Amino acid sequence: QVQLVESGGGLVQAGGSLRLSCAASGRTFSTYAMGWFRQAPGKEREFVGTINWNGGITFTADSVKGRFTISRDNFKNTVYLQMNNLKPEDTAVYYCSASRKSGTLRDPHEYDYWGQGTQVTVSS
Repeated sequence: QVQLVESGGGLVQAGGSLRLSCAASGRTFSTYAMGWFRQAPGKEREFVGTINWNGGITFTADSVKGRFTISRDNFKNTVYLQMNNLKPEDTAVYYCSASRKSGTLRDPHEYDYWGQGTQVTVSS
């Protein structure tokens, strides 16, 4: 069982930056691939990015590529989402997730555990 708690969301102006954190419980964090997803009102949950168990492989969606970076610290049981040059269309609730699978995991159904989400609002 893994429990995930996101933090770091908030209100920011367009062009600004935020760093989201996702703290995981349990001693097996380093064995999980981690993902970030987001969901805007009235829209489906959207893949943002994923990172493999040791941080050696990351993959981000085209919509955020070059602006968002995923990283993890297995000693701190934490995964991060650094978001730069934010745009109003990035406004959403952001969720982190954990998966026992390997590979480039872009489908939310491939993830086993989810956090409660953190709101990110980007004003124009």
